[in-house]
Amino acid sequence: MSKKKKSSGKKTAYAPHCFCPSFSAQAYTPVEIPSHDPSYPEGRNDDTPQGRNVVDDNGACVKEYGIAAAGGGKHNIYCLNIIGQIEGHYTLPPDAKTTKYEHIIPSLVAVEQDENAEGLIILLNTVGGDVEAGLAIAELVAGMKTPTASIVLGGGHSIGVPLAVCAKRTFIVPSATMTIHPVRMNGPIVGVPQTISYFMKMQDRIIRFITDNSKITEKKLRELLMATGEIVMDIGTVVDGKQAVEAGLIDAIGGLSDAVQWLYSEIERGDKDRPTPA
Repeated sequence: MSKKKKSSGKKTAYAPHCFCPSFSAQAYTPVEIPSHDPSYPEGRNDDTPQGRNVVDDNGACVKEYGIAAAGGGKHNIYCLNIIGQIEGHYTLPPDAKTTKYEHIIPSLVAVEQDENAEGLIILLNTVGGDVEAGLAIAELVAGMKTPTASIVLGGGHSIGVPLAVCAKRTFIVPSATMTIHPVRMNGPIVGVPQTISYFMKMQDRIIRFITDNSKITEKKLRELLMATGEIVMDIGTVVDGKQAVEAGLIDAIGGLSDAVQWLYSEIERGDKDRPTPA
């Protein structure tokens, strides 16, 4: 017969840490806190005797790595920012706001491994950027078992479209827009048929990912990609929140509270489905 462990009178708190390649996969460090000590109020997360400020911790995480852990909520949900331009194999100018895939990828691996990370919310306001870096991030998110939700805020343009649809549930605010256009390349290219073939294969990869992770049909997506007269001196389509939902790109119009509530319901549904230990 199993015996219940006698309580030590201490409470275990979890202090959030930001993720980076040099950190361990554990997002939370357990800390023993005397429950009777008035200097540790209920719901406060501290990992030093002096009581480290979690807000300051999360601020540093967002500044350096674009990810932060929410403390004091009903469930432990992590927030990932995808903003500005997606930086790929080449470093962008220092005055450009960027999302660096070498920061995001290990962060996603850490979230997926951490037992305390119950959900992930992705906030997007991006102009696009490097195709392969964007697809790499999108593929990782799409393959996560952790419940994920995304919100397009402001814009989810170009390679931001796969990033917007990669979560298990996708939202867009009414005022946000998404630019859907064919692949393009900066710099010199070789003017041979193989170059055109390469572009077509890359475009097919993007189309396949978007249609596999949303409700839009390939026919409709190609129509939006190749539309003329919509964008000045370019080809493609700009859709707002309502049009994105109607086209099947995004699941629903919604904001932060909608995404959080969906994650809560998924987490709780998963808890019910999990077998009880004997």
